[in-house]
Amino acid sequence: MTIQFNDETFRDDYSFRNSQRAIDRFPFPFHEDSYMYSVNMEQHQGGPADSIYEKRFDVDEHYVAEMRDRAMVLADDPLRCQSLPHMILAGWDLLELIMVSKSEDYPDLFELHRNGNKWHWINKPMGIEDHFVFMDETTLPYGPMEYITRQTQGDFCVLDQREDNLWMDAGTVTTQADWSLDFDIGMNFFEWHAPVPLAHEKGIFKRALKFLLSIQQGAPARRLNWTMTVNPLLDTSPENYHKWGVQKNTLTLENLGSKQHLRVELQTFFRLPRSNALVFPIRCYLMSFQDIVSKPKWGRRLHRVVRDLPEELATYKGFIDNRSMMLEFLARYDDGLPTSFGVWPDEQGTPALQK
Repeated sequence: MTIQFNDETFRDDYSFRNSQRAIDRFPFPFHEDSYMYSVNMEQHQGGPADSIYEKRFDVDEHYVAEMRDRAMVLADDPLRCQSLPHMILAGWDLLELIMVSKSEDYPDLFELHRNGNKWHWINKPMGIEDHFVFMDETTLPYGPMEYITRQTQGDFCVLDQREDNLWMDAGTVTTQADWSLDFDIGMNFFEWHAPVPLAHEKGIFKRALKFLLSIQQGAPARRLNWTMTVNPLLDTSPENYHKWGVQKNTLTLENLGSKQHLRVELQTFFRLPRSNALVFPIRCYLMSFQDIVSKPKWGRRLHRVVRDLPEELATYKGFIDNRSMMLEFLARYDDGLPTSFGVWPDEQGTPALQK
């Protein structure tokens, strides 16, 4: 399928929009009418045709605009991309993983030609064509991790594995949900998850770490996470809270449908071959409430999840102050009917919706 890339913005005039195809393939994160933390890991070995799970690194209509936004964030704050000295090899691992994956999964958009350590990379949507020597940083305009993550949707945390733990020792993070790479760099798995409420007491992170440490090369895993965002803003970093936090106060019942967005992260995990590092891509998908309720099952379910979520989680997910207004809006789309188990809408005919 040919992808038509949108000319859109994730700031200022917020011209971001989802096409019907993007709505159909949105990763709605709630499989039942309530939500509580779980490890919820599964193998990342493809998925329904034309779903976000089908390819290793999903490329969609927002690709070019997202990469333009990433370049602006990095120009304003270079510390959104950092790599400790011992992580250079992992950066080359990541570059190879993404280039091979994209050239195989999207051959009409990306090409990789290799002659020994002499590589030729072509990124048609971004108009990039470079010849470089694999493992020679001087032949690229940036370090290998930064070079390839400037061309790949989503954030990337590159985790070193040692002492039976994972350490956030490198990453490119420009679309995060209110956490800071500059603050977390060098922390271990439990330290950077310390602010998350309730999950520690339930042993969620101990189970998650045990699972992640066991991931093998060629057997990636995935899970979904979610939060709320007012306006389709990718950069909701603590560093820029003074810019985006105040936007929560602009919601009214009349504009909530278009301004309030569900922000879903497809989190994947790949073991890297040479460094044995674990790369943790975090791909952000945004959808307005008015688009969500266009799927009756999603509208009913979102109302029930928002209504029944514990207060601590509603605060952590960023919507406790506007929860009553969200519920007033969503209640219009909840007729009380039962919903079927699973995340897919109760529709047929769209490839992304077939299990």
